[in-house]
Amino acid sequence: MVEISNHKASHHYLIGDTFIAGMVLQGTEVKSIRAGKVQIADAFVIADRTGNIMLINAHIEGYVFGHSQNHDPDRSRRLLLHKHEIKKLRMAIEMEGQSIIPLKLYFEKSWAKLIIAICQGKKLHDKRESLKEKTVLRETERFLKRR
Repeated sequence: MVEISNHKASHHYLIGDTFIAGMVLQGTEVKSIRAGKVQIADAFVIADRTGNIMLINAHIEGYVFGHSQNHDPDRSRRLLLHKHEIKKLRMAIEMEGQSIIPLKLYFEKSWAKLIIAICQGKKLHDKRESLKEKTVLRETERFLKRR
């Protein structure tokens, strides 16, 4: 089972509400995702003028066995959500200091799903604080394992 995660997101952002979105993909994109040739670490989500929610900067490599109709690796991809979810996301985008970041890409049956979250950027001191917490947790687990 293919599951691509954005490990940078929890370090750089405070994660708020999460949503599960479908994606409009081409055939060769689906095959590349199944092969694990995806990068969503630098991706983000915007709302365009027509009201669609779009995934930007997600890099899906060209399919190795594709031909002249292979997809563009860096194209923007439309996300499929319910209207009330789109409304929440549009309000979050309009608010200052919030952004929508993809957290995980996976397959549910034969459909590619993307977990996105409304996030707020962390300050430098918040990042240091979370690193300290992780270090303390890791050390206590090691100590408990030894005993």
